[in-house]
Amino acid sequence: MAWNEPGGNDNKPRDPWGGGEQGPPDLDEALRKLQEKLGGLFGGGKSGGGGSGGPSAAVSGGMFVILLLVAAVVWALMGLYTVDEQERGVVLRFGKYYDTVQPGLRWNPPLIDDVTTVNVTRVNTVAHREQMLTEDENIVEVNLSVQYVIYNAENFVLEVRSPEVSLGHATESALRHVVGGSSMDYVLTDGREQLGIDVQQRLQDLLDNYGTGIQISRINIDEAKPPAEVQEAFDDVIKAREDEERVKNEAQAYSNGVIPVARGAAQRVLEEANAYKEQVVAEASGEAERFTKLLTEYRKAPEVTRQRLYLDALQTVYSNTSKVVVDVEGGNNMLYLPLDKIVNQSSSGQAGRGSSDLDVRELTNRVVEQIRRDSAERNSRGGR
Repeated sequence: MAWNEPGGNDNKPRDPWGGGEQGPPDLDEALRKLQEKLGGLFGGGKSGGGGSGGPSAAVSGGMFVILLLVAAVVWALMGLYTVDEQERGVVLRFGKYYDTVQPGLRWNPPLIDDVTTVNVTRVNTVAHREQMLTEDENIVEVNLSVQYVIYNAENFVLEVRSPEVSLGHATESALRHVVGGSSMDYVLTDGREQLGIDVQQRLQDLLDNYGTGIQISRINIDEAKPPAEVQEAFDDVIKAREDEERVKNEAQAYSNGVIPVARGAAQRVLEEANAYKEQVVAEASGEAERFTKLLTEYRKAPEVTRQRLYLDALQTVYSNTSKVVVDVEGGNNMLYLPLDKIVNQSSSGQAGRGSSDLDVRELTNRVVEQIRRDSAERNSRGGR
């Protein structure tokens, strides 16, 4: 029958919680039953019915289980963590290296695994300043900055206790070694760039031997100077060296300007001498050849050749002088011909050019006539 139907000895409704009278459920009884069930699950015995302290023990047991569940959830949530894209996680399980995790959402058991994240892409910078002796026993002060990245997270975390401290010590050692093998002038002037390259190479070798997992990107020599006590004297030396270099450059520039001009003048003189030589030799050869041919023609016709030579001589003489005196029979014995004025008048205009041409023709006719008379006279004297 149903629980609320009558059917008892006293025809009263049945209580589903075991009570004889109808009423609200008994919470203590419910907790006691829950405690008994949990005790059975974890191996505990049932509490005696009617013993003192039963409901309080049930409450304490239930709270303990709830606390255990909450602690388990919190413990699980504590193991969640995120590794950024620029980082790598080094996992230690019970203090021993276990794994290197990549970027993303990760979970490791808390209190069992210890995770250390390391940024492997960021360029870190460490400055270092030190005074040291050079090879020539001079003191210099060098200020440099070291740029590095972490390329091996496992070695960076596990191999060296304090990688940054080791980096500083290694930097000082490498710098002292390189500077100690160089002169002061080399460190302070021309060798600064090479100094940084040498220090970087030696420092990287030391870090690789230590197994620090650090990769040196660049070493910048920010400043290299002598101590402050001798700075003024060193500045004077620098100025003197700069003046020396300036004077050398000026002398070299003057030399570069004078020597090519002198060489060009000398070459020009040589070329002119060679040209004059070739000209003289060519003219001499031509004159000799011409004389040989003229001699042949003279033997064939002596009078004509002689007359032609005379006319050529007069033409040569007249062409090289502006004043001519002609011996003319009758009247004035000497005839002055201002050829320079005649030539100037010939260039003054068309009419002037016509009159000058007439005068030249008349002069030419007179000269030719005189030559013919002289020739006839000589011939007549020769016939007598």
